[in-house]
Amino acid sequence: MAAIGVVVSAVLATTKIAAGVIGNSFALVADGVESVLDIFSGLLVWGGLRVSALPQSDRYPYGLGKAEPLASLVVSTVLLLAAVGIAIGATQEIMSPQEVPESFTLVVLIGVLIAKEVMFRVLSTHGREIGSQSLNTDAWHHRSDALTSLAAFIGISVALTAGEGFESADDWAALVACAVITYNGVRLFRASLREVLDVTAPNEIRDRIREIAESVPGVDGVDLLRVRQSGLALWVDIHVEVEGEISVREGHHIAHLVKDGLLHSDLRILDALVHIEPRPDPQPDP
Repeated sequence: MAAIGVVVSAVLATTKIAAGVIGNSFALVADGVESVLDIFSGLLVWGGLRVSALPQSDRYPYGLGKAEPLASLVVSTVLLLAAVGIAIGATQEIMSPQEVPESFTLVVLIGVLIAKEVMFRVLSTHGREIGSQSLNTDAWHHRSDALTSLAAFIGISVALTAGEGFESADDWAALVACAVITYNGVRLFRASLREVLDVTAPNEIRDRIREIAESVPGVDGVDLLRVRQSGLALWVDIHVEVEGEISVREGHHIAHLVKDGLLHSDLRILDALVHIEPRPDPQPDP
C-alpha cells in the first residue's frame, strides 16, 4: 500500500507543479511540493514497515518493531516542515504583485482531490487493519495534501470570479491549509512519540489479555500486566496468581498455557513473559 502511495504521489506532484507554473498559481505549485514530500514519506513508511517486520536476532532480541513508529516520527516532522515552507512562500506571494491564475488549474485540482481522498481512505483502512501507526500517518499526509488542494481550489475560484483585488486569494487559502496541516502533524507526531516511548496499550487490549489469562485452568487472577507495542506486534509482561501449594512443575505448566493462549489469540502478540505468583491468603474476618 505504501508503494502505491509513492507512485500516486509522484504522478500528482509532477502534474501539480507543471500546472501551477503554467497556470500562474503559487498555491498549486506549493501543493505540488507537498506531494513531493509525500513521495519521501511514502518511502520512509514502506522502509519502516519492511524493517519492523524482520525477525528477532541475537543482536536485536526484541526485534526491530520500533523502526515503524520512528518512520512515522520522521514523516510527521516532514509534514510540519512542509507547512512552514508553504506558509513562508504564500506570505511572500501575498506581499508581491499578483496575476490571476488560469482557469484550467481548477480542473487539475478536482482530479487531485479525488485521487488524494481515495488514497487517504485506502491507507487509513489498511493501517487500522494491521495496527500500523506509520501507515495511518501516511494516510493523513494524503488527507493534508487533499486539504491544501481544496484550499487552492477555493482560492483560485475566488480569484477568478471576484476579479481585481482578489488575485492573492489562493495564497490566503494556502495559509489556512497550512494551519490544518500543522494540526495534523502535531497530532500524529505525538501519537508516534508515545509509541516510541512505550506507552501502555489501550484498555480494551489489556482487558482482552486479562480475559485470556484468567480463562486458563489454575489461574485465579492477574496481579500485574504490562503491554507495549513494537511495530505491528505487542509484547506482554504478565503476573498471574495460582494456588500457593502447587508444585513448581505444575506452576510452569500453567505459565505455558497462559503464554500459548496469548500467542494464539487474535491480538498479534509477538511474545509474552509469564510470571507465577502465589495467590494471597484470605484476610481473616475481624
